[in-house]
Amino acid sequence: MLKSLLALVFILLGFTSISVGQKTGAEADTLLLKELKQYPRRNTLPVRRPVLFPEVVTLNAASSLDVKVNYWRNLTAFGLNINQASFSDNWGAGGVNSLALGGQFSYKSDYTREDKNYVSEVILQYGKLKNKGQLSRKTVDRLFWDNKVALKLSKSWYFFGSLNFESQFDMGYSFSKDAQGNEKRTLLSKFMAPGYLTESFGFEYKPVKHFFVRIGTGTARQTFVLDTTLYKTNPKNFGVTHGKSFRNELAFQVVSSFDKEIAKNLTLKSRYALFANYEKLSSIDNRLDITLTANVNRLINVSLSGILLYDDDTANKMQASQTMSFGLVYKLAN
Repeated sequence: MLKSLLALVFILLGFTSISVGQKTGAEADTLLLKELKQYPRRNTLPVRRPVLFPEVVTLNAASSLDVKVNYWRNLTAFGLNINQASFSDNWGAGGVNSLALGGQFSYKSDYTREDKNYVSEVILQYGKLKNKGQLSRKTVDRLFWDNKVALKLSKSWYFFGSLNFESQFDMGYSFSKDAQGNEKRTLLSKFMAPGYLTESFGFEYKPVKHFFVRIGTGTARQTFVLDTTLYKTNPKNFGVTHGKSFRNELAFQVVSSFDKEIAKNLTLKSRYALFANYEKLSSIDNRLDITLTANVNRLINVSLSGILLYDDDTANKMQASQTMSFGLVYKLAN
């Protein structure tokens, strides 16, 4: 019995020594691994922080930004139209040899700065037609110059003053035949017979850049007929007393304009003018100009123009004019 107890004690002591030995070996191994493990330094790639020394620099705005603002917008256009037809003497369908030549020049300048605006527009047109066996005739003849100065009052309203001049270049005739059937012509007009100079001030409504309406409550127009003998062939004499060369009128005037590209390469331009003489309100002058232009390419266009005019100092009925042309046009813009 005593031998069995001693054997059990020796067995327990053996297990205990083995366990302690294993623990001590594990701790030794752990310490060894820790010693062998390599740890990187905290800043493997050191970054040097520069030392900043702020310095105050004074800039001269006028010299540092040498920018010039152009308040002018200019558009210049030259146009030339040529129409020609010829037939042999035995051409069965009939016809007449003809040649038509027309030219035009237009210039528009616009200056806008803050609440001030100035617009100047020049339109020069002249054309002639010659048919075989007939006297030459004009197809178009116009000299137009319009100037306007405006001061902006609100978003769409301006106070304006304008000066307008209009006349023609060449003599104008009416054509008829004498008793023998020969063609003859009668002089109706010429340069400065008539010539119109119109001064106006009032208010302008311009909600968009392509449309405006001017209401001229204070308008004066001078009509010039420098040929004092013109009344002999044109009894109306454009409202000027026979033998006189000048007439002045005070009136109410409305002028409206529309100029916009309504579709790709298609532009509509129109201008309407109403002139009501305060001494003769029962007879109001009206003029409507409309031009529709289609651009074939950069240099070629087709245009259709029409004019409706009523002025009892020229004729007792409505006057109408229509032209269609195909020609060259060259534009300069800046």
